[in-house]
Amino acid sequence: MAKGTVNKVILIGRLGSDPEVRYTPSGSAVANVSVATNRVWKDRDGNQNEETQWHKIVAWARLAEILKEYSRKGSRVYIEGRLQTRDWDDQNGQKRYVTEVVAENIQLLDSRGEGGGMGGGGGQSYSDNAPPMQPPEDQNIPQDDVPF
Repeated sequence: MAKGTVNKVILIGRLGSDPEVRYTPSGSAVANVSVATNRVWKDRDGNQNEETQWHKIVAWARLAEILKEYSRKGSRVYIEGRLQTRDWDDQNGQKRYVTEVVAENIQLLDSRGEGGGMGGGGGQSYSDNAPPMQPPEDQNIPQDDVPF
């Protein structure tokens, strides 16, 4: 770790869609999925408010395959990772940016038959112990917004 810096994200939320898994030309799996987190608070008048934030998640290799196999839309997950911002030029030549969480540790929180999970979870934790990977150039394709 570089002295005096930390890039760590921890999220507990629900998957907004089934994980989308693709494979690089070299055969490495990459999953893209959104995770929703909620914040609840009371305003000055005592009215309860709720806000949902959507987070783009990228998982590589075995973590991507585990997401595909054991989770689906609505599954409750713990994601630990790092923030990464990528940029690209869109079809009109405009610079576009996306900030995403690159998963390094995933814990499936639903037990068998609970929530949207497909079993196999129940608190099982999975970690990407490999050194951080950068997506190959052919994978720097922008994700569409989640269709909700």
